[in-house]
Amino acid sequence: MKRDLPTESETREILSRRRTRPMPRPAPPAGRSLAPFIKELDEKFGRGAGALEPRWREIVGDQLARVTRPQKLTRGRTGSGGTLELRVAGPAALLVQHQSADILARVNLFLGAGAVDKLRIAQGPVKPLTTPAASTKGARRRIAPLDAAAEAELARSVEAAPDALKAALAGLGRAVLSDEAKRRR
Repeated sequence: MKRDLPTESETREILSRRRTRPMPRPAPPAGRSLAPFIKELDEKFGRGAGALEPRWREIVGDQLARVTRPQKLTRGRTGSGGTLELRVAGPAALLVQHQSADILARVNLFLGAGAVDKLRIAQGPVKPLTTPAASTKGARRRIAPLDAAAEAELARSVEAAPDALKAALAGLGRAVLSDEAKRRR
């Protein structure tokens, strides 16, 4: 038997009687809820391989840092002495194996005594290190000597400065004047 569809007025009446579902509440911020849990896990298990990555060059030295990366740090079941898994470029695995005691000592110095007991070596490609930007600190550039007239004028302009600043201001003035002289040429 075929059922007739309701008319427009019947449809409006049916819909007016039907209650709609309330809008669901938004989920609470995950960070606020998880913060105590994450803090507890951090206290229990400590830092992992992610903490080693940024300081890896300082921990093992440049030579080993070029061919190794920390992959995973697993803790022992009793909470003491874990295993550090290193990704090592193929031919360097033998070098790393021979230096494993030294690597473990350095990692334990960074993470704390007894944090790592074993070293597991996994051969594979190693991404290149990000080289820090070259520092210009301590770099000296050659300042061209000034002619006698410019040197005398510079000395006169620095006379009024306090004694502690005279040498620094004179050096700065020489650098600026020598740059101007280079530009004029």
